Formats: sequence, structure tokens, C-alpha cells
Amino acid sequence: MSGHSIALTAHKDYRGSKIGIWLFLITEITLFGGMFLLYSIYRSEYAQDFHHAAAELNTLVGTINTLILLTSSLTMALSIAAVHHGNRKLSLWMLAITVLCGAGFMVNKYFEWGAKFHHGIYPGSEYLLAHPKGEVLFYGLYFVMTGIHGIHVLVGMVLLTVMFLKVMKQPNAKVSFVAGHGLGEIEGCRMAFVDAGGKVVWKGDEVDGSIERIDVKTKYWPVKKRFHVADFNQLENSGLYWHIVDIIWIFLFPLFYLIT
Repeated sequence: MSGHSIALTAHKDYRGSKIGIWLFLITEITLFGGMFLLYSIYRSEYAQDFHHAAAELNTLVGTINTLILLTSSLTMALSIAAVHHGNRKLSLWMLAITVLCGAGFMVNKYFEWGAKFHHGIYPGSEYLLAHPKGEVLFYGLYFVMTGIHGIHVLVGMVLLTVMFLKVMKQPNAKVSFVAGHGLGEIEGCRMAFVDAGGKVVWKGDEVDGSIERIDVKTKYWPVKKRFHVADFNQLENSGLYWHIVDIIWIFLFPLFYLIT
């Protein structure tokens, strides 16, 4: 009996990648935290102007976008849970819905911004500069903060699309098999598939003296045992990024749309 092995994956530092994404998210929180602080200062100084300026925003659109992002957070979490349970098909569906939710958010934001530009409300416009200073500051913060957030949504959509393609690929497996030559002389042997750690994940029937040849055909199914940590570690990190983008919007929504 002879054997042959195909390695599954190279070793990677998954804990290090998790720490790395958290460090990156801290920088994102710092960025938006500074803008939130700036907003609070101007809000306290020009409370009445902020109140009047916020009345021009469409609360219904903001509410719809909030519901869209909350739904996307749910589908993102379900996608990760599906991968952990070996259900790749469900994971792909949830990922697709998450990306579509992000697209829906950006479409709503496009029409919302388009309406503001149509009415002459945009940074540096003569119409806006004719308003009190507090309203000018409000819309300056509005366009900057929601614009940066929109860029993060676009980046998240691209990232999740890449994760969709990664999850869609068939996972590799490390296979050990019995050669077909001279099997009639072998008694009491079994063909087996083993994972990268040498653990047997499948074992065939015993080989007896009546068998002269074994042809091996393999087909990889998305079951739990054949998902390696590499198949969901990157997806989890991407999910963390998407969740922080959603959480930031949860703060932006009341600050700009509900202060009236």
C-alpha cells in the first residue's frame, strides 16, 4: 500500500489578523469620534440654527436607511453563522443580501444628496452661504460626515463581494489514498481521507483479496468538517468592519435627522 498527500493550506496567524482588524477599527472610531466631538461643540454654540437646518433633511429617508443597515447587520451575522455550521449556500445568500442592502443605502443617499444639490444646498453654494453661520456649519458637517460614512459603505460592499467569491470557491482537502496496483494481495486495509492535521475524516470499506483495482474520485461538499478556519476567519473580520460602519450610522441618524 502506498500513499500520497496534498496539503490543505499554509499556516496563518488568525489571531494576529483578528487583533489587526480591531486595531484598525479603533482608528475608525477615533476618526468619527473626533467629528462627533466637533459636532457637539458647534451644536451647543448654534443650537437654534442646527434645529432649523435639520428640519430640511428627510427623516423618512434617514429612517429607511437605518432599517436597511440594521437588516444588513443581521444578514452579515447570519452569513458568518452559516459558514460556522458548514452551510455555504445560506452564507452566500446572506452575503448577497448584505451587499444589496449596502447598494440600497447608497441609492437612497444618492437621491437625498441630489435633492439637496438641486435646491442649492451644498458646501460653498451662494444659497447656503446666505444662511446663518450655524446652518452653514450644520450642512458642512452633514456632507463631510455622511460622505465619509458613504465611502466606508462602498469599501465594505467591495470587501464583502470579495468574501462572496472566496466563500463560493470549493474548499481544498488533504487526501491520502491507496494506490491501485497489487491490491489483490492486500487484506484488511481501508482507504481513508485525512485532514491537514492527520485526522481521519472519512474511511472506506475494507479491501479484500477479490479487489484488483481501486479508482478514486472525490467531490468536495460544503459540510462542516471540510471548512477550515481560513474559510471564515476573513469573513469574520469583514463582518466586524461592516458592523462598525452600521454602528456609526446609528449615531449619525439621530444627530442629523432627529434633533428637530
